[in-house]
Amino acid sequence: MVKRLAPEKSVLVLEAERVGNGASGRTGGMVLAETAAGNLPGLGDVVKGYDKILRELGVKADLELPGVWELARGPRSMEGKPVHALEHSPIEWSDQGQLRVVNKVPGGSVNPGKVVSGLAQAAQDAGAQISEYTVVEKLEFANAVRLYLHRQRWGSRGLQRKIVAAEQVLIATNAGSVELGDDLFGGREPAETKLTFALATARLSKKQLREIGLRSGRPFYTVDLPYLWGRLLDDGRLIFGSGLVPAWGESMREESRRKKAVKFSKEKLWSGLERVDVRAGDAAERLASLEKRVRGLHPALEKIRVTHRWGGPILITRELLPVFRRHPQGAQVIVAGGYSGHGVALSVYLGARAARVMAGKFAGEWELKRR
Repeated sequence: MVKRLAPEKSVLVLEAERVGNGASGRTGGMVLAETAAGNLPGLGDVVKGYDKILRELGVKADLELPGVWELARGPRSMEGKPVHALEHSPIEWSDQGQLRVVNKVPGGSVNPGKVVSGLAQAAQDAGAQISEYTVVEKLEFANAVRLYLHRQRWGSRGLQRKIVAAEQVLIATNAGSVELGDDLFGGREPAETKLTFALATARLSKKQLREIGLRSGRPFYTVDLPYLWGRLLDDGRLIFGSGLVPAWGESMREESRRKKAVKFSKEKLWSGLERVDVRAGDAAERLASLEKRVRGLHPALEKIRVTHRWGGPILITRELLPVFRRHPQGAQVIVAGGYSGHGVALSVYLGARAARVMAGKFAGEWELKRR
């Protein structure tokens, strides 16, 4: 996007693994209109902006925007706001209470794999360079920001180390690189890296979809706890998601302290989550619990075949507020991340805003701040 707005600039994209590693390559593809903390001052229309960005870049990713169902069991959301079931709710499921539709909000779904590959292709077509398996070890702040990099040499056990100088930097952090954002992800209540889980079912018949209330094709998520989200795929299969490791309210930092670990390491935490086998331990328990919940939602789902199970990283921030700010140590560095599960559309939308800021094409205040 920067290259399209300012062709004279050189653009280098650094990826510690492969493009699409992390949340962007393992998401269920839910497109939502607001942040996990709701609307924020100056945010704008995320869904409309996301649609426009994909169209401008020529990314064909099966974007559908029929709206999204909000579901609830009780009279209040998890934030304490009053909610009321629709008089003729298309969904009536059993999940620790009767789960019904309470609202329809803007949004929909997208094929996340096509988004990732499409954005990468658009960047290369515009003249940007993409360097995979390149790790940013640290930043050194001066008139030009110095990035200390290393990458694995092909066919060798050694590392190739380089220093790159840049006039401006966007740190589009995922759950594995929060240390680059300095205090923006730290403080007394730091952002927490977790794994969340999902499963995919076999194809459902039109009769089954009608019985469970999903013929409209609208994705859904609950506004109260226990959390549940899902969406219908084009071929009639369903994706359901829920569950966290560590669980909601639990912290690997506390786990580390309880076990009297010598030092808590963000890098070890991330690499540990990356290597989690979802077929064993807490992860397997969360997936088994999710599968049991799905089968219990409605008689039409009781014997449904589950074809795929997986986990993906998520970065949950304090009060669920995303980070889109100047770096504390340098105004020429923008930090974006911590979308707390709402990053499918929001990350692309804010990435485009960051590009306009870096190209000098954004007038006014661009940072996101709490009300």
